[in-house]
Amino acid sequence: MNITKFLNKVYFTPRLKEIELYTDHASELQAGVLRRLVRMAANTEWGKKYDYASIRTYEDFKKRLPIQTYEEIKPYVARLRAGEQNLLWPSEIRWFAKSSGTTNDKSKFLPVSKESLQDTHYQGGKDAVAIYLGINPESRFFSGKGLILGGSHSPNLNSNHSLVGDLSAILIQNVHPLVNHIRVPSKEIALMSEFEPKMEAIANSTLHTNVTNLSGVPSWMLVLIKHILEKTGKQSLEEVWPNLEVFFHGGVAFTPYREQYRQVIKSSKMHYIETYNASEGYFGTQNDPNDPAMLLMIDYGIFYEFIPLEDVGKENPRICCLEEVELNKNYAMVISTSAGLWRYMIGDTVKFTGNHPYKFVITGRTKHFINAFGEELIVDNAEKGLTKACAATGAQIIDYSAAPVFMDEHAKCRHQWLIEFAQMPDSPEKFAQILDDTLKEVNSDYEAKRQNDLALQPLEIIVARKGLFHDWLDSKGKLGGQHKVPRLSNTREHIEEMLKLNFKE
Repeated sequence: MNITKFLNKVYFTPRLKEIELYTDHASELQAGVLRRLVRMAANTEWGKKYDYASIRTYEDFKKRLPIQTYEEIKPYVARLRAGEQNLLWPSEIRWFAKSSGTTNDKSKFLPVSKESLQDTHYQGGKDAVAIYLGINPESRFFSGKGLILGGSHSPNLNSNHSLVGDLSAILIQNVHPLVNHIRVPSKEIALMSEFEPKMEAIANSTLHTNVTNLSGVPSWMLVLIKHILEKTGKQSLEEVWPNLEVFFHGGVAFTPYREQYRQVIKSSKMHYIETYNASEGYFGTQNDPNDPAMLLMIDYGIFYEFIPLEDVGKENPRICCLEEVELNKNYAMVISTSAGLWRYMIGDTVKFTGNHPYKFVITGRTKHFINAFGEELIVDNAEKGLTKACAATGAQIIDYSAAPVFMDEHAKCRHQWLIEFAQMPDSPEKFAQILDDTLKEVNSDYEAKRQNDLALQPLEIIVARKGLFHDWLDSKGKLGGQHKVPRLSNTREHIEEMLKLNFKE
């Protein structure tokens, strides 16, 4: 008997019937989520502060609670990490997902509750499988095992009772014991902190396993795949795992890697499903292989609100609930969750492509950034690095722009910085080294990607000719006023134009 068909019929198909309610009952589902969240948190310190017991409608909730960023919740997080409880959410908070930092912090530590694990993150994973099996009824997904590539964790403030780490590591640590029978590698290997030994251990432990599915970040998974192919001497991954059929990917955009995956996985039967599982919550799953948009998962422990991108940073921004969003308009996402994040702006921007059901694409961050490989480099990081490099080398900068260089045939990548100097550094090599080192100091995700040059090579600096950025702005009709050179870009669109101009006299 095909075990996949049996499990699909008994377990996953009934869930798809519930997901079908997203099409016509989104408002009711979201209203129910908000009522449940407010009711459960009414007796927490936060709930008492904002008198959750008297909240009856979304309008009450909206008028009473301010929009939050990490800076506002940081004091609560510090107290939670020190062991206090019942602050933002009633159940015990033992886990903290470590994410890239803010202007003032190298890392953020986001609370993870047992409810957010079960009703959001794990439910998202199960629903991703349900959606995939609905699209591919002849799948043999459960005839083999799933390879999950995650991060690591460590004790929180030296307490073994509480853990801090990548969300993926927290999920692996707390997964139901039955799931361990259908996934690889072992928990011991999966949670190793050193990436290169982990890659070797994963390869050694899975080469002779029947792997049918992969889950992870595209950039890191590609490093693992190329290591396995090099180790085995095979030309494509299906020669190692002939029953491989799907890769659930997320964390960074898949587009830059798509062609490279075609080169290492040549099977026409391979499927790719994008998921949106952030440290703050599981938000979406691609439900149509021919449509890059993801289905917004609206019956988890997450209530959604949205701020039009042009209103972000305003004192009184427009804020709308799900039923009020417009299609093809950029919004900053605001969430309230069963981990105790209340009206929390996560920094991601999305655009809705459909509302029956609600489907969206990720359009970026609320500020300029580079997150091509999961490094989440922000302008503030760049400014700190450049300031330090200039001070150490006597350099002076007129303007700059930076963008990613995507992986080459060796699965390597880097950041490319185009800088116009008013005063050249006394040593360009020293300038680059100090900039790179400072970025590692102020951004833990960049530091992780740069470790041992494994996923991200040392940055490259190209000296811009005099007047380059002036000429580029002029070519765009954007001289004067408030027009600015994009300091950080997640694509190469701008920097390629600048590089072409850089070689013109």
